[in-house]
Amino acid sequence: MSTQPPLPSDRLRIGDCVVDVPLREVHAPDARRPRRITPKSMGVLLALVDARGRVVSRDALLAAVWPSTLPTNDVVTQAVTQLRKAFEPARAAGGQPYIETIAKSGYRLLAAVEWLPAAAVEEERSNPSAPVGDAELATGSAAPPASVPSKPVPTPRRPVMSPAGPGIGGGRSDWEAIVIGVATTLLLAIVLMWWDQPAPAARPAVERPVSAAAPLAIEARWITSSPGFELSPSLNPDGSMVAYIAVPDGQRNVAIMVQTTTPTAPRQLTRPTGGADDIAPAWSPDGRTIAFLRVVPERGCQVVLVPASGGSERVVADCDERHVPSFDWTPDGRGLVFGGHGVAHDQPGLFVLDLDTGEERALEYDASPYHHDFSPRYSPDGRWIVFVRNTPVGDFWRIPATGGPAERLTRLNAQILGWDWSPSGRALLYSGHDESGSQLYRLDLDTGLRTGLGIVDAEEPDVAAHAPAIAFVHRATRFGLYRFDLDAPGAPGERLFASSGRDRLAALAPDGRQLAFASDRSGRYRLWWSDLERPGTGPVLMEGVEPGARHLPSWSADGRRLLLVGRGTTAGDARPGVFEISPASGRVSRLPLPVDDPVQALYAPGAGSGERVLLVAADRQGRMALHSFTRVDGRWIAGPALPLVSHVQADPPRDRILFTRPGEPGLWQVGLDLDPASVVRLDEAFPSVGQYRSWTVAPDGGVLGIERRVQCAAQLEYRGPAEADDWSRCLDLGRRAATYGFSLDARNNRIYVTLVEHDVGDIGFASYEVPPETLWPGVTK
Repeated sequence: MSTQPPLPSDRLRIGDCVVDVPLREVHAPDARRPRRITPKSMGVLLALVDARGRVVSRDALLAAVWPSTLPTNDVVTQAVTQLRKAFEPARAAGGQPYIETIAKSGYRLLAAVEWLPAAAVEEERSNPSAPVGDAELATGSAAPPASVPSKPVPTPRRPVMSPAGPGIGGGRSDWEAIVIGVATTLLLAIVLMWWDQPAPAARPAVERPVSAAAPLAIEARWITSSPGFELSPSLNPDGSMVAYIAVPDGQRNVAIMVQTTTPTAPRQLTRPTGGADDIAPAWSPDGRTIAFLRVVPERGCQVVLVPASGGSERVVADCDERHVPSFDWTPDGRGLVFGGHGVAHDQPGLFVLDLDTGEERALEYDASPYHHDFSPRYSPDGRWIVFVRNTPVGDFWRIPATGGPAERLTRLNAQILGWDWSPSGRALLYSGHDESGSQLYRLDLDTGLRTGLGIVDAEEPDVAAHAPAIAFVHRATRFGLYRFDLDAPGAPGERLFASSGRDRLAALAPDGRQLAFASDRSGRYRLWWSDLERPGTGPVLMEGVEPGARHLPSWSADGRRLLLVGRGTTAGDARPGVFEISPASGRVSRLPLPVDDPVQALYAPGAGSGERVLLVAADRQGRMALHSFTRVDGRWIAGPALPLVSHVQADPPRDRILFTRPGEPGLWQVGLDLDPASVVRLDEAFPSVGQYRSWTVAPDGGVLGIERRVQCAAQLEYRGPAEADDWSRCLDLGRRAATYGFSLDARNNRIYVTLVEHDVGDIGFASYEVPPETLWPGVTK
């Protein structure tokens, strides 16, 4: 049995970049922080380094990096794509690509390679002109911000096993790994305790610019692992218990479960019956009561209190099941603050419900029907209420707890999937969703410094009020594209494009044969194109753009071009924007449209050769609106705009635009000139708030939408014009459809839908309870 030869060093220089092999980091000279790559990508890189400029075939890479497995060629493509992304800043500076693709042969490394001896490595780490190191990245700059006192906190460094394979080996000894692992855990505890010092007495600045820090890696563990999902965690004040929602074994309704924050058997707290689901548990400030919502689809919603130890329930208010509210306890535990509509309160904005009297009191601040304010939470000292304003491009705002002008805290323009205060009140912990998925962040309100917590696919963070403990949902969802024949009711959907990646955002061209979609099959989400009438040919990668996660691409009427909201993939062009893609040529161009944050773009009906574009976008206040732009002599001229629009679909035969509104159920229409006088509400409840993108226009002017029902996870609903009858059809009993839309093939009466193939939500937990002064002299809380 052969052993792997040790690597010459822990670091090597490749072109202008320095690669830290144990940490799997690529330090590029113009990058703000190092790029972390996967173990398999590091294995591919070391194989290319070992080849000394020679071509390495795909088969050789598969044998070296994926031994004793049967992977597809996609894994090599994904690894090389990630490496190119890591080296991209250096290429932008010099223009020389680092990795060359040799058609039908393999890959070779073009840049010069030099293994750095130990002395040179230490010099690199201590030389200020060397690539940015971990200690510098901990604050995002070479020196700490002026408003934050410097603290002697070492930066944790985690051991990483080197990839295995012929000719690729090395790595640290077991003893070194144990020592470094223990040190990492202790130092991480210090860092996290330092995070949560009491907030200064001075009033924190409002809307500081957000800057990124190097991510940390919290040692989290899963405390639930049952089949299915566990969601919506809520910690009791001391962090020893967690409430969450799940479907208990042998039951069909969603119930509230309670367990300790260790992997122990849960206790079922509520037992809903009929079609009811119990959701959104929230622990009271004294830890004795849990508030939750009991929702019966299409029938009603109630706000309910139950003792945390179990017992009689008490209904304290009714709510609207069409747009379920979000809420938090008041600091004294005598009331609940609500946002996002939903209770018997029709005015926009936040309001407080008195639990003793049942009286509702609107909070006096500059609320507006042009904003959607939800997810309110009181600060730990009870002085402020922070909430999320607008979606899917939301930001954090605050008002005094007694009411007053709303102040903007951030300019994230992000899809926020849950948040909470740190116990000190000096930071917010939230889940942000981008094109690559969701992860947890800590946002310091004093400095604007945003730190990733190193936990991906994480949502709904909840922080214990009196303990440094975090619970969250680990949501690992897998998607696949399916085609359903509407002329064959009950027939299962046909899976398209078998892959280990996640496919979504299926946009069918008007010709019924071209399909564009987003997929991470190459390592990151990119745009792919396929000709459905050429079986046996795989989808083609469209280079140059990273598609957004909010809306489907839009085809031109002739099927030659696509409009897409996303980001550029070349160095220096990662800004969000609107891109026009020609699949036949692969050409990608950015349209210079003057908007702050684009959300959805489509070609306007009747426009010649794409000379008019409709664009849903958010302004600098986060307000959503539909804009129109016309191209004149190569310049885009702004036309009329319509406020309060979240998603649009064109209906050319009837010269109208159909749209949904932020935070409201139902459907509206407007004329092609976007005249507000032509706005008509077509439906009061369909589609629901959660499915505001999951609908399309039928050929007869009706609307098709996909909703989740009690008896059917993905149910196709049809709402016809006045002379037509409504109908519904179950597409899939167990797999729900993704909420960002689907495509209709009117010629062949088929639809293309993204179905969730694997959806597991487990509750994660992280604690940082070790007092730092016992571990590192001079560092105090």
